[in-house]
Formats: sequence, C-alpha cells, structure tokens
Amino acid sequence: MDGIIGRKLGMTRLFEEDGRVVPVTVIEAGPCPVLQVHTPVNGRWAVQLGFGQRKPKRSARALAGHAKQAGLEAVPVVLKEFGLTPGTEAAPAPGHVVTVGIFQPGEWIKVTGTSKGRGFQGVVKRHGFSGGPATHGNTRHRKPGSVGPGTDPSRVIKGKRMPGHMGARRHTEVGLKVVKVDTGRNLLFVRGAVPGPMRGILEVRKQGRRSRYA
Repeated sequence: MDGIIGRKLGMTRLFEEDGRVVPVTVIEAGPCPVLQVHTPVNGRWAVQLGFGQRKPKRSARALAGHAKQAGLEAVPVVLKEFGLTPGTEAAPAPGHVVTVGIFQPGEWIKVTGTSKGRGFQGVVKRHGFSGGPATHGNTRHRKPGSVGPGTDPSRVIKGKRMPGHMGARRHTEVGLKVVKVDTGRNLLFVRGAVPGPMRGILEVRKQGRRSRYA
C-alpha cells in the first residue's frame, strides 16, 4: 500500500540536530482496515480502506453488513479507495490493517483534503487583486474594474476572475516531506502545511520523488 487515510490535528515545530526549526503538520494517520479489494474482475485495481469507528445507532445496515464481511465489528466513519499498480501481487486482503508504518522519514508524499471554506469573497481576497487607489476621491477601493469589452465580443469572457465562493474545494498539496513517524500514536509529522481545517479528513499518498513545484 502506498496510501492511508488520516485526520489533520494541527501544526507545531520540530528541531533538527543542528538546531534548525522545522514547521510540521501533525496528521493522525490510521489505523485503516481493508474492507474490499478490487481486481480486474471489477474493472479496476483498487483497495478500499476505512478510518475511524461509527456508533452502531448511526450505522446503516448495508454498511454494517459490508464491514462485517471484512471481519470488522464497527462501521468506519470514512471509506476511501486507493489505486494499485496493475499486476500487484502483494495486495492486502480484507481485514488487513494499514498503519502509519508504511511511511519512512525523508519520503516524499502528497496530501489531498478539502480546503477551508471562506464563503463569498471579492476579487482582492479571492484572486489577489491590488484594488484601486485609496485616496484622492476614489470610491473603487476593492472593486474588480472593467469586466468585459463593450463592442467586441460584447460579453464577459468565460473564466473571468470575479467575486464568488472561495475555498471548500478538493486540493492536493504535492512535494511534502515526512519528517517523523510515530507508530505508537499513529502520528505522521509532515514538513509544511496541508489543506483543510483542524480535524479535517486527509488522504496521504506516497509520491515517489520530489515534485517540480516543491
């Protein structure tokens, strides 16, 4: 397995041997039991992992039966699928538990989550516009300015950066580095920031090599 489900706990800092400060995000990663393994018979190579435990009174009967087939007593709160390389012989079986031990310090990873919702915002905050002059009688301090040509093409061009809903979108941060792995507490310390609020659900995957954007 090259991926796991986790929850963002917050940010802190670690100190290297030479005294340098490293800003890290603490992720509670796993343990994640395997509920289902997809093979070419299903049309794809994938493994379904679960995370957390749902209360019995909040569990649908269909999900309870699905979890029982994998040998689980409680229904996971989150279910996510992670792809496998075609022809993988070491695919985990249902009931197997994936832990944070699959990661090692120094590995490159990518983290996917849902960014914080900011509500309806203007172009200054949403797109980083500089705005208009702040003095000399100007009244267009934070307005977008000209929106579209009047004669040709007489419409607003598609994709124009305008005010609107900001955040609450699925985002993947690439080029992150594992600084520390705490298998006893199922914690993963990742250098830098990851998308989402505290206690937000994350998908952590191995990247294999450093990203050109990092």
